[in-house]
Amino acid sequence: MEFTRTAAEDAFADEVRTWLEEHLGGANAGLRGRGGVGQEDVEPERLLEWERELATGGWLGLDYPVHLGGRDASLSEQVVFHQTYVEARAPGRIPNIGLTLLGPTLVAFGTPELQERFIPSIISGTEHWCQGYSEPNAGSDLANVSTRARLSGDRWLVTGQKTWTSLAQYAQWAFVLCRTDPSSDRHAGLSYLLVPMDQHGVEVRPIVQVTGGSEFNEVFFDDAVTEEAMVVGGAGNGWAVAMGTLGFERGASTLGQQTGYRRELDSLLELARANGSIRDPSLRQDLMRSYSELEILRYNQLRMLTALVADGVPGPEMSIGKLYWASWHRRLGELGMRVRGTSAMVGVDATPPLEDPLDIGYHLDSLQRTFLYSRAHTIYGGSNQVQRNVIGERVLGLPREPR
Repeated sequence: MEFTRTAAEDAFADEVRTWLEEHLGGANAGLRGRGGVGQEDVEPERLLEWERELATGGWLGLDYPVHLGGRDASLSEQVVFHQTYVEARAPGRIPNIGLTLLGPTLVAFGTPELQERFIPSIISGTEHWCQGYSEPNAGSDLANVSTRARLSGDRWLVTGQKTWTSLAQYAQWAFVLCRTDPSSDRHAGLSYLLVPMDQHGVEVRPIVQVTGGSEFNEVFFDDAVTEEAMVVGGAGNGWAVAMGTLGFERGASTLGQQTGYRRELDSLLELARANGSIRDPSLRQDLMRSYSELEILRYNQLRMLTALVADGVPGPEMSIGKLYWASWHRRLGELGMRVRGTSAMVGVDATPPLEDPLDIGYHLDSLQRTFLYSRAHTIYGGSNQVQRNVIGERVLGLPREPR
């Protein structure tokens, strides 16, 4: 991966910058510098509209094949896009799970029919997805899933419960890891099904988070129906496909994630200069360490993505990135509280005339939201302990942990 831009990459950056300037005016002007995972300062519906706006410029399909409606952009161009995006203070992206997870999975494992059915609607921003992995007894231990599906004629009937399902209330479809062989155990007998959400057999119950928002949900399936062909990678091969999706979650999608992290760190440095806390030698050292660690995160992720481009399917080494960014962002949340000082412990009264869209009785600023929300990073998507096991056993080849 080369970091010096070519003339063509500079021209591509100009194209991105010009488009953003043209589309971040008018009704979209108020989105600048707002939004992002855990911030909840922009309504999700508004950010979904912004995704559709990006689609009009072809930016959602940046890394998708041309024959499926994408741009087939190089890795360097993808990096340029995300760098230019954050420089323009464009809004933090809503987690577009179809775009970053399901789409790449279909490109790697899906049949041409499934690719042609779903990828155009994903990169046009007209269909959104949620991820049906975690269950009450199958979080980090994903092989313990008990949601089941049985074939009845030409349809799958899905029954079970999923939890921590991000943005399920806005999704038209879910990709669901479930057990299709009732006699199977652990990794065997699992299938990766694509299930429509708008039907009587699906119920979504929001989970109120400590920040007052409800990004996460519980989803209940009661003989929810999907067509027999809506299985990715073939029946019984769901574990391999699910691991591929997790690799994409820890791979290409983090480029966009890091743009938000850079914005957060820059804002924190600005605050530390403004309130004088940067003069504290210990705090200044930790701020600079955070800056250096973010650069390490970026370089490591680009190295991983270079390997991903070469191989097409992510490997277990992608766990390095998940372990690193989850820990880094959690520390950044704690650092933000130190920069703010004692005032960080107090919310602003949300009684009139201040309107609190989350109706939790007080208002949280962006630093407080980052601190609270980032506590979950080292748990969801595979806890830090699980990531260390994956790295030790499947990357370094160390002996398995005693069971």
